[in-house]
Amino acid sequence: MHSIWARINNTSALLSSCMMALLAAIAVSSLLFTAQPTGGNVNIASIQVYPGQTRRYATKRQDLAFVDFNITADLTPLFNWNTKQIFLYLQAEYNTRKGVKNEVVIWDRIVRSKDQAKVNVVGKNKYNFRELSTTFKNIAAANYTLMYNVMPYVGVLTYGEAARTTEPVEFPPRKTRV
Repeated sequence: MHSIWARINNTSALLSSCMMALLAAIAVSSLLFTAQPTGGNVNIASIQVYPGQTRRYATKRQDLAFVDFNITADLTPLFNWNTKQIFLYLQAEYNTRKGVKNEVVIWDRIVRSKDQAKVNVVGKNKYNFRELSTTFKNIAAANYTLMYNVMPYVGVLTYGEAARTTEPVEFPPRKTRV
């Protein structure tokens, strides 16, 4: 009665519908059973501000901030059967003289397994930390936050905060290079 092509079409439509329903159930279940990381801590050891030049404009001078920090966090509760990897990053948040809120990523890491989920880092900023107005003078103190992004195999990305500095950290006066 039906040709072979009609039967193949019906079978593949049924299988793809079942697969989509299964993937939707996985995505919803991973949203319902999210956990929070435990015991995170961010300490800023020192901040140094030096004058520097931008690569794009050789005549434009900008202040560059160098941040030394200590990070500890336990991200093992974030790993479950649907977690592919976690993108972890340290973000500096401060207000400019004009009242604009800036959020700058100064360090990041990809955590690929539960074995790497206990993070203990003593380091410095990985990316240039500079102020667009060319100087950190009269800039409000910055809060430093350890943020994470859970990347699942199936479903939506989940963002969160693992740790934060207890008090805002002031930018020191600019030093001159020797």
